[in-house]
Amino acid sequence: MSSPMMGGLGASGQPGPELAVYVISVAAQLSGLHPQTLRQYDRMGLVSPQRTSGGRLYSMRDIHRLQEVQQLSQSGLNLEGIRRVMELEEELDHLRSMVQMLQGELDERMSRRRELVPLPGGGALVVYRPRQR
Repeated sequence: MSSPMMGGLGASGQPGPELAVYVISVAAQLSGLHPQTLRQYDRMGLVSPQRTSGGRLYSMRDIHRLQEVQQLSQSGLNLEGIRRVMELEEELDHLRSMVQMLQGELDERMSRRRELVPLPGGGALVVYRPRQR
């Protein structure tokens, strides 16, 4: 869920992608959808705008997500299929981040390990490099 305080203003003075500043009528206009459609997508969990005492506030990230829902819908997916696709995309993004982090750890460990130099006829020569203190 977006927070009205997240994202802040960018370098251009425009709201950051996480800053929830758009009321439902503006979000509907920006996304090209009817306000009732935005409410339906909220109920289904396809988008989660910030809730305030005055109603829903949408961020640019929410607007982009609404546009993605619309594109998937126009390609023939039903709303449950769209929900599942978006859930899987989020999981994929998380897994990619994990792979990147683990690859960095592996690269670091590999750079610190002793090097093996293969010898003809099998076996290997271990290159010893004392640790620097």
